[in-house]
Amino acid sequence: MTTEGTDMTQPEMAPSTAAAAPLPPPPGPADQATPLVAMRNINIAFGGVHAVRDVSIDLFPGELIGLVGHNGAGKSTLMRALAGAHPADSGEIFINGEAVTIKNPRDAKRYAIETIYQTLALAENIDAPGNMFLGRELTTRIGTLDDSSMESETRKIMHRLNPNFRSFAQPVRNLSGGQRQAIAIARAIYFNAKILVMDEPTAALGPSETAQVHDLVRQLKSEGIGIFLVSHDIHDVFDLSDRICVMYHGRVVDVVRPADVTSDEVLGMIILGKRPTEVTQEELAVLRT
Repeated sequence: MTTEGTDMTQPEMAPSTAAAAPLPPPPGPADQATPLVAMRNINIAFGGVHAVRDVSIDLFPGELIGLVGHNGAGKSTLMRALAGAHPADSGEIFINGEAVTIKNPRDAKRYAIETIYQTLALAENIDAPGNMFLGRELTTRIGTLDDSSMESETRKIMHRLNPNFRSFAQPVRNLSGGQRQAIAIARAIYFNAKILVMDEPTAALGPSETAQVHDLVRQLKSEGIGIFLVSHDIHDVFDLSDRICVMYHGRVVDVVRPADVTSDEVLGMIILGKRPTEVTQEELAVLRT
């Protein structure tokens, strides 16, 4: 997952009382508070470099967690472990309260985990239905491609997500960034994703297209889908997140609610790797320059 580009200005810090409570063991399947995902004590190293250090985090139905941090903070590496692109060296992952093993992307899909990368992984030369079913094409009884059924299913799911979408016959290279993002989201949702990882979904989008993607994300949340949002755009994070997880050098600095912190405080955690209450006056002065 790429993590290029930022929308972060130098922060002006303010005191905060927000603090992340210790994470309890994942509840059992019968518990109404059972998270969709519970990652416990995840560690990932590349040689002598510890990309993720003892990270624990939960994601609940209908919740969006914004994962933020500078390049190399470990947020993308953590999500690759959940997506099966790079299994964790140690730690546990629970899905709906049950311990699971995710060794590859096929395992992730088996647990209804879908990832939408910044590149979207769309085939530029084919249309929306072709991309919706790419690699999972519908066929007729005699084994030929069932183009009619694929277009019909694509129209249904797109009408649910974006009723104004009409470009079903055009190659996706001719579509706007917002339309392309809608197709990538529709593909994940059609195949019953319950847990969605989104990597920089509004990168390179204009204001109107960004607003469109925000509307899609809010709709997914309302349907009970849990979302991890990896983003450098602090405005996106505050606009969409129920909780924000700040990572620094592979560790979790804090998990906070947007209502409990300012964007400057979050930026301070990203830059210094400290909670706002731990920042010294000297560090605060540097951040304000």
